[in-house]
Amino acid sequence: MCRWKSRFAPLCLLAFASAAGAAAPTPPDPGIDGLMQRYDGQVPGAAVLVLKDGQPVFRRGYGLAVVEDGTPVTPATNFRLASVSKQFTAAAILLLAEDGRLSIDDPLKKWLPGLPAVADAMTLRHLLSHTSGLLDYEDLMDPADTRQVHDIDVLHLLEQENRTYFAPGSDYRYSNSGYALLALVVGKASGSDFASFLRQRIFLPLGMHATFAHQDGVDEVPERAYGYSEIDGHWQRTDQSTTSAVLGDGGIYSSLDDLARWDAALYDERLLRRASLRLASSPATATPEPDVPHYGFGWRINGDMLWHSGESIGFRNVIVRYPKRKLTVIVLSNRNDPEPYPLALAIAKRWLDPER
Repeated sequence: MCRWKSRFAPLCLLAFASAAGAAAPTPPDPGIDGLMQRYDGQVPGAAVLVLKDGQPVFRRGYGLAVVEDGTPVTPATNFRLASVSKQFTAAAILLLAEDGRLSIDDPLKKWLPGLPAVADAMTLRHLLSHTSGLLDYEDLMDPADTRQVHDIDVLHLLEQENRTYFAPGSDYRYSNSGYALLALVVGKASGSDFASFLRQRIFLPLGMHATFAHQDGVDEVPERAYGYSEIDGHWQRTDQSTTSAVLGDGGIYSSLDDLARWDAALYDERLLRRASLRLASSPATATPEPDVPHYGFGWRINGDMLWHSGESIGFRNVIVRYPKRKLTVIVLSNRNDPEPYPLALAIAKRWLDPER
């Protein structure tokens, strides 16, 4: 029950000390600054971090976190991660498996018994790897209802649908529904709630003090970036949609500095055992998606590269990791366009290519 406390006690300071190194400013880099030019100035911006061998070799903000009052983006600015959140949801499930609270091969209905018969064969593993066949909850929502839905509402929508896209385990289809249900499983198995579990078992022990699975009226996101979309040539705030309160599939806010702490924890056992880290980062299923030959648990896998993007109204983010090269590139942005994945690859190439 308290194993994690003894594991973290000697390592929390190490995690914080390691991340403290990320606080040192890095000088401008003409190559990266040129790539980031469209984010600079009086426009919704972006934050870029490059970690090599555990050290920040580039760390900089561009543009504005809050357009209305001119608040600049800094490495401490917190962005809504959208689907980059899924790696934390998967980590929470793996932590509970290590605790003996659940098994990733548990039937989903062991934890959510109200689901219809069509879910009888679904397991937590299917949800982690997007092989459940669950319907997309976004397609089940009433378009006339402008209230925000939460993870529990996703469950209620799916409880009314005794159909799936395919038999569990027989195919792959990226599923926000699955990760929303995993958040509910975390709550049930832990005896807490998803946001509190992440805070107590992942964020605070790793020194990610400004990171939250954000709940309006429950917590306050410090140094928060707000999302914007370019509409008719003007930037308009588009920070929230009806799905923005669902936590398990995309509700985490974090910054470059906190994500540096997260990245460090993926190289050793300060958070998860090596067997769990291997499960998360090993192919669980093949996919037809571009640059995603395989999906693990919360990670897209392309050869030696692990990555995940996150897109929601007003935010576009990506994390790209090359664990064997000890290289990570993170780009967070508070605008609806463009997708930063090609940009992150271009930045990574400067360290991967010896002729750069």
